Amino acid sequence: MTSSTSSVPELAPALGRLIVPRRFAEPWVPLDDLREALATRVIECAGAARRGATAEAPARAFAGLDRGAWSAAWEDAVRRSAERVAGALDAELTRAARRVRMPRKRRGRLALSGAERRAVAARLASGADGFEAALDAVARATEVLHQAGLGDATALHEWREAQQLAARRLEAAWLALEGQVGEERARWDPELAAVLAWRPTIWPVFAVWVPLAAVAFWVALVLGGYLPAPAWLAESLGF
Repeated sequence: MTSSTSSVPELAPALGRLIVPRRFAEPWVPLDDLREALATRVIECAGAARRGATAEAPARAFAGLDRGAWSAAWEDAVRRSAERVAGALDAELTRAARRVRMPRKRRGRLALSGAERRAVAARLASGADGFEAALDAVARATEVLHQAGLGDATALHEWREAQQLAARRLEAAWLALEGQVGEERARWDPELAAVLAWRPTIWPVFAVWVPLAAVAFWVALVLGGYLPAPAWLAESLGF
C-alpha cells in the first residue's frame, strides 16, 4: 500500500515556467515576484498536505490540495496582478496629465474606477478556462478518493493525475495572464493619447479678459479726447 505521505505528488516539475520562466521580453508590468509567490504557495500546499497526511488522518492530504486551495492561490495571484496593472495605468495617466499641465482636480478623475479595476482583473483571468476545467477534475477525483480511501490504487492514481493536470493548467493560465497584461497596456493607449492631447480651454480668457480689454480701450479713447465722456464719468473726472 502506498504510504499517506508519498500519496501527495511532487508538483514543482509540472509547474514548469511558473518556476523557471522562459520569455523573449519582460512583461510591461513586473510580475516575477507574484509568479514566484504563486508557485511557492502551491508547493507549500503540497508540502503541508504531505506532512499532514499521516496514517491516522490521511484525509488531510485532500484538504491541502482540494479545489478551494488551488482556487484561492490563483485568485490571489490574479487580484494582486490586477492591482499592480491598475496602479501602473494610474501612474501613466498621471504622468501624461502632468506633462500637459492638467489641473490637479481634473487629474484626480483619471484614476481607474472600481468597476474598471474589476474589469482588468476579469480580463487577466480570462485565459484560465483550462485551469478551471482541471479543478473540476480535482474536485471529482478528491470526492472519489474520499469515498474509496488512500488504499484504492485506482482512485489514488486518478487523484494524483488530477493534481498534476491542475499544476500544468495553472502554468498555462499564468502565461495567458502575462500575455493579457501586454494587451491591457495597448487597450489603454487611446485613453493615454486623449490625455496627452488635452489642452486648457480658452473661453475663460475671452469671457474675462476681452471685456476688460474693451473697457480699458474705451477709457483710453475717452481720456484722450477721441470719444465724448458720459456725464457720470465727466463729473467724476472733473471734465
